[in-house]
Amino acid sequence: MTTPEGDTNPMRVLQRLESDSAPVRLQAALAVGTAPDPGFVGKLVERCAIEPDFHVREMLTWALTRHAASATVPALLAELRSERAQARSQALHTLSKIGDRQAWQAITPALLSDADDEVARSAWRAAVVLVPEGEEGELAVVLAAQLGRGGRETQLSLSRALIALGEAMLPALGAATADPDPRVRAHATATERLWRDPEAGFEFAIEEAKRVVALGGAGRKGAGGVDR
Repeated sequence: MTTPEGDTNPMRVLQRLESDSAPVRLQAALAVGTAPDPGFVGKLVERCAIEPDFHVREMLTWALTRHAASATVPALLAELRSERAQARSQALHTLSKIGDRQAWQAITPALLSDADDEVARSAWRAAVVLVPEGEEGELAVVLAAQLGRGGRETQLSLSRALIALGEAMLPALGAATADPDPRVRAHATATERLWRDPEAGFEFAIEEAKRVVALGGAGRKGAGGVDR
């Protein structure tokens, strides 16, 4: 007897992707990824936009990475213009996993500053994966403009994205440590501390940064070793 996860009959797989059961949808996505078929790409992308279960979404992304980029990337790029935040976020996440550099031009400043935190976070992660060599500094400037935004998870995502750009991000980060907004200064300072000491932990870094900002930053070194 054919097991559900091994059954790749197109009609039955499509039906299982619409099931009310998350485990059934998970197995359906696994089946598609195990036996890739370009005919499934549209449905996988469509399901990513509305799938409520995190683990199923991750399996849908994995299934898409198993297909040719020539089939998946155009469909995912189209999703970046969707009015549905999850569609934009999951498309960006999947593009970052595929890693096809042709998607770089679609990572616009509007996406990098999207009002939805999940979309913005996905855009930051995708951008640092797809950025062409030599353009890291320009990307860092755009990312640094988001410093101070959101709560802990959002700020940590941005810090990680900036740090992933390496030394190219230091000028933009250094400028942000002198920003008039104390939230921006604290976030920039915390990111700088994580850059210097990745083992410090974000909570420790942000609390230390807040103290530095409250004291006026006297006697500390800014990003890149510049006295501030």
